[in-house]
Amino acid sequence: MRIIGGVLKGLRLNPPKNLPVRPTTDLAKEALFNILLNKIEFEGIKVLDLFSGTGNISLEFASRGAAEVVSIDRSIQCINYLKDTARQHKLTQIKTFKADVLKYLQLETEQYDLIFADPPYDMNQIPELPKIIFEKNLLLPGGLLIVEHQSLQNLSNHPAFVEQRKYGHSSFSFFQVNQ
Repeated sequence: MRIIGGVLKGLRLNPPKNLPVRPTTDLAKEALFNILLNKIEFEGIKVLDLFSGTGNISLEFASRGAAEVVSIDRSIQCINYLKDTARQHKLTQIKTFKADVLKYLQLETEQYDLIFADPPYDMNQIPELPKIIFEKNLLLPGGLLIVEHQSLQNLSNHPAFVEQRKYGHSSFSFFQVNQ
């Protein structure tokens, strides 16, 4: 795992082996950020990273100039690893919270330019994530939601669905608020 762009480009991440995660592969992450380069301006955006795990995605956004990155995971080991890595590299824009994501979303009132969700693939509520996020109005106008999921899963029935990009067994589904 490595940071592929921004001020920390090339930094290798070596999280402890015992973390309960399935990190986004470098190939899929590089493809995702290439897509995003054509869709958004990273500098100054506000990002919510749900099921942040190792913080791989949070660190990438911070490296590329996001003003604020809020990272949510229920594993204290993951949160501590991300907190330590952010502190070590002076990424003060990363804020971490240990929480169950679905409970967190019920209480969240802030709005974000981009929300990234990488839930466990066996989580039954994956199709509920876009529904909750749009009902709670958590995206700013023009905001983008990206949900990583198994390629066999189809999330296209949500009205804000834009496209699905497949990378082997993993897919990214994109949802956008009308401007």
